[in-house]
Amino acid sequence: MFFRIKKIDWLILKAFVPSFLLTYFVVVFLLLIQMIMSYLDEFVGKDIGVWTFSKMLYYFSLNLTPMALPLAVLLSTLMAYGNLGEHFELTAIKSAGVSLTRTLRPIGVFALLISVVSFWFSNKVVPYANVKAYSTLYNVKQTKATLDLKEGIFYDGIPNYSIKVSKKYPDGKSLKNVMIYSHQDFRGNKDVVIADSGRMYTILNGAYLIMELFNGNAYSEHNDGTGQSSAKFIRNQYKKTKLVLSLASFRKSNISDSLFRYHRLMKNVVELRKEIDSFRRELVRTKEKNKTEAATYYVHHQKPLPQDSFSRATFNYKLQFSPQQIDSFWQKRFDSTTTTLILQRALNQARSVKGFLEFRKSNLNSKINDIREHYTELHKKFTFALACFMMFLIGAPLGSIIKKGGLGIPILVSVFFFILYYVINMLFEKWVKEGIIEHWGMWIPNIIFLIFGLFFFNQARKDSRLFEFEMYRIWFERFTEKFRKNKINTTQ
Repeated sequence: MFFRIKKIDWLILKAFVPSFLLTYFVVVFLLLIQMIMSYLDEFVGKDIGVWTFSKMLYYFSLNLTPMALPLAVLLSTLMAYGNLGEHFELTAIKSAGVSLTRTLRPIGVFALLISVVSFWFSNKVVPYANVKAYSTLYNVKQTKATLDLKEGIFYDGIPNYSIKVSKKYPDGKSLKNVMIYSHQDFRGNKDVVIADSGRMYTILNGAYLIMELFNGNAYSEHNDGTGQSSAKFIRNQYKKTKLVLSLASFRKSNISDSLFRYHRLMKNVVELRKEIDSFRRELVRTKEKNKTEAATYYVHHQKPLPQDSFSRATFNYKLQFSPQQIDSFWQKRFDSTTTTLILQRALNQARSVKGFLEFRKSNLNSKINDIREHYTELHKKFTFALACFMMFLIGAPLGSIIKKGGLGIPILVSVFFFILYYVINMLFEKWVKEGIIEHWGMWIPNIIFLIFGLFFFNQARKDSRLFEFEMYRIWFERFTEKFRKNKINTTQ
């Protein structure tokens, strides 16, 4: 029976499953590192907390799983069959009369299960994870960096204030030579407070920053309201004063997840199909509306004629081309002022029509782009899932041909093919979004890799020496020898 697990199946699965789990977690980790590096500027200097950061990494790891699974399958199958070939276990299996197709069956079934799980994951788990991940990331982006005064540099992280200190003491509170510019009234640098020393601390759980200043002056410049250049200059000297600055902008924002649920990345297959259908219906309605509204620019110029007006008309001559130009027609019927007014009105009318059409065209293009983007997201849920099986078709035959296990050659080969698949997939996705090809073009990368897989499978069945350098050296020597003999025969 097909589903009966035999010892050979256990042997191959034991070589595959541990390496698959290991490579999956390694690939997810590497993709997470790449994600962190791309958003590193959003994390630096912000007190987002270990829990928030861990939660965001967890949801992004779920988001990256459909991309990590194909690479994990490719690398683990290469390692599994490479190890079996390197230790001559594949040779022993073949000598026992077991075909290569039979040895591929257990991992092939496992790869099919992974494809099904990958599709379910993309359809059910990833949309929810995307909502949580991107809402958390948005909240992190909206969070300001922690209050960090640097010596000798103006700090403008607090709205409407610029603060500069010449020295900060180790306790983190005591300051020396403090200068504070206030921009609350949008009057420029006309209000400034200077102090020899000071202390800063927060109250009400960090809601407000208290600046205690000692031995200083407060300067302010006020216009008298007459519009003249004269202004009043005020100086207040103090021994001690306090400034209360609001730190509301430093509070962590908490945007609701519902704001992100309507993006295409947060929808499953059923929701994407419904959204595409609604976009298509709206596109049809928009086209009909454009026709109706465009007609209003022309219909009111038309003068209705009696229904039998053409039946009463008699034409006893053939229409001929008139040598008169349109300029002569204008000169006979209208004076120069009237002609200018008519032409100006026609030009304005043409510009109105052009503006209307350009606006409607951009509106239509926006709806068409929405349809294309939803189609690409819909197909990606299927293509990335099927890519797991395509990578198995490439990795298993290649491993049996290369006969090298470990982490050397398998990593190089798997990374090469995965990058190739990723680049081809991104290229066709770009073409689909630009309308160069239909949305079914998202399946072309999988078809290309299916051809690769069948080719390598055929080579593995014939025990091809496709990746052995010695074979190409012998082939080259035979070719050069044959060429040399032909050259000698021609000279004789």
